[in-house]
Amino acid sequence: MNIYSIGDFHLSFAKPKPMDMFGDNWQNHPEKIKDSWLSLVGEDDVVLLPGDLSWAMNLEEVAEDIEFIENLPGKKILVKGNHDYWWQSLSKILKKEYKECYFIQNNAFTFGDYVFCGTRGWMLPEDNGLTAEDDKIYKRELLRLRMSLENAEKNKPIVVLLHYPPFFKDGRSSEFIKIIEDYPVIACVYGHIHGYFGDRKFLTGMYNNIDYHLVSSDYLEFTLKKIV
Repeated sequence: MNIYSIGDFHLSFAKPKPMDMFGDNWQNHPEKIKDSWLSLVGEDDVVLLPGDLSWAMNLEEVAEDIEFIENLPGKKILVKGNHDYWWQSLSKILKKEYKECYFIQNNAFTFGDYVFCGTRGWMLPEDNGLTAEDDKIYKRELLRLRMSLENAEKNKPIVVLLHYPPFFKDGRSSEFIKIIEDYPVIACVYGHIHGYFGDRKFLTGMYNNIDYHLVSSDYLEFTLKKIV
C-alpha cells in the first residue's frame, strides 16, 4: 500500500469557476490531476486530500466534484478546507454513502499499517486580523485534532492531514504541532498556500522526527506526492 497526497483541487463542475485567473498553470488543472493520479495510484493505495476540494456551496452542487474524486483509484481520505462550504454536516455527507471517500471530523481511519487523523486547522493567534470568532474556531480546531488523534488505533503509526499550515509565518511551530508531537505521528500533510513559492518559508521535511509535506496542487504542479 502506497500513500499519496495532493490538496486544494478547487473543483467546480456544477458551477464552473475557472482557476486560471490565478495563473496559466491552473488551465485544465482537473485533467492534470487526473492524469497524474491514474499514472500512480492503485486500487489498494491511499490518497490524502487536505481540503479546499470544491467551490460548491451545498451537497447538491458538490455531487459532481465528489464523483470525480470517488471514481479515481484508491481510498480517498478528506478533511475540510476553509472554502469547502458544502461541508456543513458530516451526517448528511455520510448519507450519500460514498464507497471510497472517507471524511475525517473528530474521527480516524485505519488502512493497512497506518492510521489517518486530522482536522481543518485555522489561522494562528499571531496572524493579522484575527477576530474573537477566529480565536473560537482556532481553539475548536485544536480540540478536533486531539479528538481525532485520541480515536486512532493504538500501536500504529499515524499520518495527519491539516488544511492550514501548522506553523507561524516565520516558521515557528504552533499548538497544532505540539499536539501532533504528543502522538506517534510519522508524517503531516497540509495545503492552503498558493501562488509564488520562491521566497516563502514552509515547514517541509523532517522536524522533530515528523515528516511535513506541503501538498497544495499548484505547489506540486498538479502531480500527486508520495508520502509513504
